Amino acid sequence: MKKPVNPPILLTSLLGILLTSLAVAPVAAACSARTTETTKSESLAISTQQSIVDIASTNDAFTTLTAALQAADLVGLLDGDEPFTVFAPTDAAFANLPEGTLDALLLPENRGLLVEILTYHVVPGRVTADALASGMVATAGGESVQVSVGESQIAINQATVIQADIPASNGVIHVIDQVLLPPAQ
Repeated sequence: MKKPVNPPILLTSLLGILLTSLAVAPVAAACSARTTETTKSESLAISTQQSIVDIASTNDAFTTLTAALQAADLVGLLDGDEPFTVFAPTDAAFANLPEGTLDALLLPENRGLLVEILTYHVVPGRVTADALASGMVATAGGESVQVSVGESQIAINQATVIQADIPASNGVIHVIDQVLLPPAQ
């Protein structure tokens, strides 16, 4: 039987590992939210008739995000009529978490921590890239993220927006290259 993970210790450990890796690994400057060109095979399906959840669940880049939303019971929230902006980490971003972290987060006993992490990626309202401004932005989880808007890229905390403005019927998705972790409490 697996031992339940202590959420505050897990979050603190994740933050420490993430901060250490950020100090060592440079952020790829080639990822640009405003100037990224994508090929047809790289481009995400765009349909304003689909909800945020519909887009995530039908795109191969978001299978882990979709599974996490289901485990956290947040599908209903992001499938409703209320508009949201989602900073959506790709499967590759989740794969960069320390080994075993994602499996631990998906356990039923860690649902609260998973909800806290996922809602840290969600901002109430529809905020397109051209409406983003540098500064702190409140998330649906109650904590704020640091938005940094540059000439050629947008960063959310230490994550880079690699594709911006995927429209959905109930908001907008900005694809990011890292999983955002809320500050330890």
